Amino acid sequence: MAGQSDPHLSLFSADELEFIAEDEMVEIVPNLKMDALNLISGDFGPFVPQITTQVPLWLAVALKKRGKCSIRPPEWISVDKLTQVLEAERESQEMSEKLPFHYVEISRLLFDHARDDIPDVYMVRSLIEDIRDVRFHKVETDLEAFNGRTIAVKIKNLSAMEVNIVRPFIRRALQAFCKHDSPELIPDPERVSDRRPQVANNAPRRQLRR
Repeated sequence: MAGQSDPHLSLFSADELEFIAEDEMVEIVPNLKMDALNLISGDFGPFVPQITTQVPLWLAVALKKRGKCSIRPPEWISVDKLTQVLEAERESQEMSEKLPFHYVEISRLLFDHARDDIPDVYMVRSLIEDIRDVRFHKVETDLEAFNGRTIAVKIKNLSAMEVNIVRPFIRRALQAFCKHDSPELIPDPERVSDRRPQVANNAPRRQLRR
């Protein structure tokens, strides 16, 4: 869709959506011993080798880059779970509820920074791309039903990235329909000229020179 390539059509950039998604919680398996971290967003830890703990995704990525932990992929990032989601997406026009709101951003971050922690990573990546394609096709099908009588649009279970791309288009489309289907809202040049006050001109006319 157009919003995927044109950042001006979306409310947030891909980097901004990833930044928001980095607050999602994930499990890590530390390989270091460290006291709890007391941060503005909460307290995380203490960290004990081989003892699973939950941290925000941004912290998991930071520790992973330094070789201080491995990241346990969320349950939905598996071949079995994603295959079920893909089948459900293909069988129904409704969006699946089995994916988190930031599934695109979370998977992208894990593919970039924790590829070695994801079993069957290439198959997982392929399934997520297929799911994205199917979901976008369903969104486009829903948008084809737009007409001049459409006053609102409700599409359930969209992800953050999908909402970011679709919302600006829907807003402009509804505004256009409202404008073209409500001529009383559009200024009519002839009516405007008729409503202008007529100023009487009683001054004598000057004779043109010959």
